[in-house]
Amino acid sequence: MESVRLLRDGIRAKNPPPDEGGPSAEDNIVMLSLVRGTRPYLERIVHQINGSYENGWYDASAVMVRRLVETLIIEVYEANGRAGDIKDGSGDFLFLADLISTILADQQFNLSRAAKRALPDLKDVGDKSAHSRFYTAHRKDIEKLAPLLRNVVQELLALAKLK
Repeated sequence: MESVRLLRDGIRAKNPPPDEGGPSAEDNIVMLSLVRGTRPYLERIVHQINGSYENGWYDASAVMVRRLVETLIIEVYEANGRAGDIKDGSGDFLFLADLISTILADQQFNLSRAAKRALPDLKDVGDKSAHSRFYTAHRKDIEKLAPLLRNVVQELLALAKLK
């Protein structure tokens, strides 16, 4: 076994992963087609969501789902010239809970009922994975997010004028 580990480590040293991260093999949680051609960083986040899921790193996947939602809400406000509405007195963007509360109450964007119900659930799993000492996400926790995430991603991309 030691020789296998040494061989693997030698191959990895000569062929490290790309600096910007590698692509996921499959679109199990978020279809890449949803974000393709929008922003490179959105594509990389989706690859990380899917790639971490593929490898069984479910907490990492959940945290990246949280990051995607947060990023897309910011994109919506920036695209509509209203970034100031989601910044605090120091000019920093609000935390995700406040971003979600703001967009849910915002009459200009008028999210669907499904998106309104999904946003708190997406945040909750990501929060537990990021902040709870005792919670570890499992495959089914991430799989149940996929249909919720698809709807939210499509709506937010449209509102951000990216698709």
